[in-house]
Amino acid sequence: MSRNMRIAVLAGAATVLVIGFVVAGKGSSVKATHTSGHAYIYVVGGKPKGGVQTIVYNQGEQVTFTVVSDVAEEIHVHGFNLKKDVPKTGSVTFSFPATDVGDHVVELEGRGEQIANLEVR
Repeated sequence: MSRNMRIAVLAGAATVLVIGFVVAGKGSSVKATHTSGHAYIYVVGGKPKGGVQTIVYNQGEQVTFTVVSDVAEEIHVHGFNLKKDVPKTGSVTFSFPATDVGDHVVELEGRGEQIANLEVR
């Protein structure tokens, strides 16, 4: 293999590595995963502390999670169309059966900020 061919192969490999790191980094907004039981989601400055977490329940289980927030906002669980207000420096708890299989966004409705992903399997 010629010198120029080796340089081209190394440059191509470096490009693939850089693209891989960039693509992998795009999923970094999803952080912790909580499975079943009671989950806690903390909101600081209008954003989910530690990033968007995924909470996982099996169909038929009781979904239970509490949002603790330093901002007043309406919390909306998409797919189940549940909404509750959380007061500034307060908390609100949701509890309902996991009936709809799939991924459901939990967000600060007024801000359009996703704070969790509810996955029902």
